Amino acid sequence: MKILAEGEPALPLTLGDVVDAASPDEAVRMRVEIFFAERLEFYLREAKGQAYDVVKAVLAAGANDVRDAVARAEAVTAVRGSEDFAAVSAAFKRMKNILAQAAEKGIAAGGNVEAGLLREPSEQALAERSTAVAEQVKLLSADRGYRAALEAVATLRGPVDAFFDAVMVMAPEPEIRANRLALLRRVLKDFSGIADFSEIVTAG
Repeated sequence: MKILAEGEPALPLTLGDVVDAASPDEAVRMRVEIFFAERLEFYLREAKGQAYDVVKAVLAAGANDVRDAVARAEAVTAVRGSEDFAAVSAAFKRMKNILAQAAEKGIAAGGNVEAGLLREPSEQALAERSTAVAEQVKLLSADRGYRAALEAVATLRGPVDAFFDAVMVMAPEPEIRANRLALLRRVLKDFSGIADFSEIVTAG
């Protein structure tokens, strides 16, 4: 794991490449994949000193590229002390819980976010702002500018707080409710590439 993470020059290998080379047997490949996932978790926690929740959040977003996973973990650690980032992480956990509870009750989210069904100014603002920030995060992440990307994510605190203050997600009108759930699902999906922020432990 250390060779993949720190070797110079960098080896053009992903964990998937290593697993593919291990064996043509699917059962063996699965065991190798589990082994390397556990080794990466250990490396991030013990060798790189990352907190358990940061490691969990990063691995939940995918960790095929070891160097990339290390870069993302370091970025999350660098910004997690920010009040705005902590608030957004807590809000993402709330979104995830709302979606899970809706699914348990058989309440489906809409297939897409319909702009015409966004009735409240705060939900319109969240839809617009999150779309703009998602594009910014995508561009920054392409160059592994993860710290700047996470700082951009933290700017969603205002729109997210305003949304939850003013909007009842589980509205009585089925189409409004489905559209609001679709908005929450889109927000989570758009920002899940760096880490699953709902896994970050926040105070309070």
